[in-house]
Amino acid sequence: MPSPLTSLRSRLARAGDFGRKKSPLLRRVPPMKDLLELAARVGYGARGFVYLSVGLLTLLASADLIGDAVGPKGAVAWMALRPFGRLWLLLVGLGLSAFVMWRVLQAVFDADHEGASRHGLMTRMSQGFSGMSYGLMAFSAFALLVHTPRNPAAADVARSRDQAETVLALPWGNWLLAGAGLVLLCIGVANVSRAWREDFTEYLACSEKTCRRVAPLARTGVVARGLAYVPLAVLIILAGLRSRASDVTTFGSALEVVERQPGGPWILALASLGFIAFGAFSFIEARFRRIKPPRDLSL
Repeated sequence: MPSPLTSLRSRLARAGDFGRKKSPLLRRVPPMKDLLELAARVGYGARGFVYLSVGLLTLLASADLIGDAVGPKGAVAWMALRPFGRLWLLLVGLGLSAFVMWRVLQAVFDADHEGASRHGLMTRMSQGFSGMSYGLMAFSAFALLVHTPRNPAAADVARSRDQAETVLALPWGNWLLAGAGLVLLCIGVANVSRAWREDFTEYLACSEKTCRRVAPLARTGVVARGLAYVPLAVLIILAGLRSRASDVTTFGSALEVVERQPGGPWILALASLGFIAFGAFSFIEARFRRIKPPRDLSL
């Protein structure tokens, strides 16, 4: 008996064939696998644009040329206040949505053929969590299209503290909040570990010389992203242990705490270069990554 997915695929394929026979316009539409590949590449490009923006804004903040450092959501909010901000938000939101779709194909449909081994399942699980985080980022971009606060950073901090208060009001809420911070800390440490043990060029369709040149970008970027989680994770853990929601902040505000420490501006500048490296590698993935949509979805 065919699975529901196979049955759905067959129906969509028949509908597509019927439409192409009846409409000259539909005959010009590329096959589904080509559309999925294009969406994935657009998604990698959108991720690169966001992290490149984070890096540049954080670098300017470390040199006191702008106000505060920002995280990925903060960079999206910063775009909203610029000329043509709504157009930027729409494009970034759509691009990140495309990336979320690709993460779903990776995590659920095993687009990268990771398999069901322990390592494969862990990889697919991390891709699933990544998809959820970028989904929230895309949602933030679309929400800002509807309403853009005058001070998005302050609104984001207030929202984070309201959420922390909600968690603290639950039974064992302080431990739940501290546990959330611990999970975030583990994600940061896992990123740093991944930077040294993973071959980031494995999925790239480029020459050996090009791959050798771009691999350091990936490692530098993933290390920077992992370490950047640590200040925010520590603040959330302390907020849980102290049962004090006011200690909770955002990614960008946590980087500001780092900047206020001795040597903080230099640390922030190094982190910003790491974000820029990660954004640059995302653009490289948009161009060179091997993308093969699952056969079940290749209509």
